Amino acid sequence: MNTAMNPLMNTAMDASLNASSTATRTVRAARTPWQRLTGATLLTALTAAGWLAFATPALADGNLLPRTPLKAYDAECTACHIAFPPALLPAGSWARLMGRLDNHYGSDAALDPKVTAEITAWLQREAGTGKRARSEPPEDRITRSAWFERKHDEVRADIWKRASIKSPANCAACHQGAERGDYDEDSVRIPR
Repeated sequence: MNTAMNPLMNTAMDASLNASSTATRTVRAARTPWQRLTGATLLTALTAAGWLAFATPALADGNLLPRTPLKAYDAECTACHIAFPPALLPAGSWARLMGRLDNHYGSDAALDPKVTAEITAWLQREAGTGKRARSEPPEDRITRSAWFERKHDEVRADIWKRASIKSPANCAACHQGAERGDYDEDSVRIPR
């Protein structure tokens, strides 16, 4: 039937469409903001959230360096070893380490009291707080922490003793980017 020729039919269809639109608007108004997101908007939001997650420093095996480096820490600590990222130990461990620098694992690493206080305060702010730093390791050694032992459980004892490695504390021997805070498992190269 041709509705263009029947004005009564057009009026009935218009009324039907208007009632349908009103019902749809009522249903939409009751939806939550999340329900109102279109597929494209939701995809955009999820993509942005994903990028934000990857843009921040990761504490799994990615870059562990703090966002605000401290020159005094780098200068003083790298005189003997790499400047270990503060996120590798909890605050209590750093406090004890800094409190006994006169006997720092058998060496006298004592510093000027003002420098010690500055580094200690910074380490407290930047210390690990997540799974990695859940508990304080024996002797406050990074290499004795549960996460370190779990991550390195496949490394045999004889490998740690190689002249090119010397000890588990020599991160830079195998982690090529350790001095930049990059401990990514994919970039590990165990020297002979």
